[in-house]
Amino acid sequence: MNRPASPPHPPARGCCGGSGAACGCDAGRPGERLRPPPAAGCAIVEPGPAGDPRQQPFYAGWVETPVGMVPRLATRLRPADHLGRFRVRWGIGRDRYRVRPGLYAAGTPGPDSPVLVTANYKLSVDALRRDLDGVDAWILVLDTHGINVWCAAGKGTFGTAELCRRVRETGLAHVVAHRTLVLPQLGAPGVAAHEVRAGCGFSVVYGPVRARDLPAFLARGMEATPEMRRVTFRAAERLALVPVEVVGLAKPSVWAILAIFVLGGIGPHGFFPAAGAWPRRLAALAAYLAGVVSGAVLTPLALPWIPGRAFSLKGALAGAAVAAAAATSPAARGLGALETTAYALMVTAVASICAMNFTGASTFTSPSGVEKEMRRAIPLQAAAILAAALLWVGSAFAAGGPPWR
Repeated sequence: MNRPASPPHPPARGCCGGSGAACGCDAGRPGERLRPPPAAGCAIVEPGPAGDPRQQPFYAGWVETPVGMVPRLATRLRPADHLGRFRVRWGIGRDRYRVRPGLYAAGTPGPDSPVLVTANYKLSVDALRRDLDGVDAWILVLDTHGINVWCAAGKGTFGTAELCRRVRETGLAHVVAHRTLVLPQLGAPGVAAHEVRAGCGFSVVYGPVRARDLPAFLARGMEATPEMRRVTFRAAERLALVPVEVVGLAKPSVWAILAIFVLGGIGPHGFFPAAGAWPRRLAALAAYLAGVVSGAVLTPLALPWIPGRAFSLKGALAGAAVAAAAATSPAARGLGALETTAYALMVTAVASICAMNFTGASTFTSPSGVEKEMRRAIPLQAAAILAAALLWVGSAFAAGGPPWR
């Protein structure tokens, strides 16, 4: 599924707008002041929570410049980088997965080498340096509090003020002979190019969407092809977001399971009628898990083929399809109409909630579109959950309640 990317100054696109965790929009601590490197000259990198760059697996020496020694980044990822990526994909240590802001080098850059700008989210830096093997360039890392370029641009941390400040603080004007900064295209919503020129004397050129196109972009004289401007959201890209979404559901799932346990014990015989309530509780738990899988896994996997544009609607349709299939299965035999309807509403509502978390991970909606979708979907989802709970409890009374054991 391809969509044309944003022009240089598009309305802010993407970023979860606070709706979910898929894009890693979590704020963090700012960096700390620093000590100079052992070589002569002043350090122009600010140490942050990541610690001394000499201790980092992506550090590959220093490059001497007129303003001091600049750390050189390795352009080949090492096992520690892959392990870190795996951990972050599962939501482990995401708040701390960052690189200290400042100026870095790739290869052996000189005064005429291009300056590439990125965020200090470690995955963003890895994606950039991995594709610069054989390219001599300067890398200016902005302090986005560990947030990726796209989301940081929407939140303003990958913005004009931080860019100008970082250019001045690193003494970049003394390092390079030109006055051009290459920004990732997805950072355009946060940066006003004319204000950057007035603020620090550098002009802005928007590069391709993907870092892997940078070598070709630079070889073409900083001219992007239409393909370089296209934003994709392919199956692999969508599925990469699934683990962190599933992990993020762990905490609310505890409350959901507790509610199922309590409500499952209500019947005409009173509260907690012992073992007789467990089949109902297990059936409700299965419906809840079916909703999670429908919304967090099935919806992103089958996204292009599910009707509608809103992720909440797509999730609801996926959940409804799963509920309909389950209602006709042998496992559903013996269920009354109220109980079957309750489970169908539960699967549909939970799937809609889980799918809505993906709405900020694509170009389908802007931040204002995310807010609009949430305002419309949340009341409907809450009403469906409430109706499911009432029908489920009511079904116990209609059937005379589970057997008292």
